Amino acid sequence: MNKRLKASEMFRSRNLIVSLAKNDFKTRFAGSYFGIMWAFVNPIVTVLLYWFVFGFVFTGARGNGEYPYVIYLVSGLVPWFLFQEALTMGTNSMLDYSYLVKKVVFKIEVLPVVKILASTFVHFFFLIFSISLFAVMGYFPGIYVVQLVYYLICLWVFTLALVYCTSAVVLFFRDLGQIINIFMQVFMWMVPILWNESQFEAFPVVLYILKLNPMYYIVTGYRDALIDGRWFFERPVITLYFWGIVLVLYAAGSKIFKVLRPHFADVL
Repeated sequence: MNKRLKASEMFRSRNLIVSLAKNDFKTRFAGSYFGIMWAFVNPIVTVLLYWFVFGFVFTGARGNGEYPYVIYLVSGLVPWFLFQEALTMGTNSMLDYSYLVKKVVFKIEVLPVVKILASTFVHFFFLIFSISLFAVMGYFPGIYVVQLVYYLICLWVFTLALVYCTSAVVLFFRDLGQIINIFMQVFMWMVPILWNESQFEAFPVVLYILKLNPMYYIVTGYRDALIDGRWFFERPVITLYFWGIVLVLYAAGSKIFKVLRPHFADVL
């Protein structure tokens, strides 16, 4: 029972995962007057706020100058929104589904996956919104857009690697949820979303350190697919580095989850 859920078992549980994810997404806004509209309104307001502040007020933070700043901004925020929500919601997956965690026969290893999938529904909307916006402004992604599937998988696996650890630890250290919320506010500035690499030309060491962040690979990849027109295999070194880091994180997160799992029911 304590063995890590294998990919084949995850696939066999796909119907259960999808069903739970849909229900999770719907119930998240149950009772509110506008319902799931809030899932789309909050990110849109955030995009407009950042666009105004960094596109018109603090113009030094603009993109690389090859396209409008709003395009540079949105292409970076789209993966970030998913990562932020999936990590936050995934961390609380065991707490939100405590009644399932206490069931001995239920494979609770799928619960973090459910939360990540539920967060992805809004992500699909923003991808369509972004591509439509870029097209209206005269910037067509072209054939490179197909690799969004690859980068989405990268984002899923990276987030899942973290969530397996955080969802287990938070049961024993409830303050972790608040720590993650604060950390995410700082972590966002370590990813090229609001700033661009040219701003660090005088600080190559700092830029090199920032590139070690796995989210740098994902955000840059989304831009490659949406606006820069570059294939992922054109970045072989950072691609190998990313998957190496993710595999280490996944192994560590799964191990922590496996060790703590027998005690979940005792602390819920």
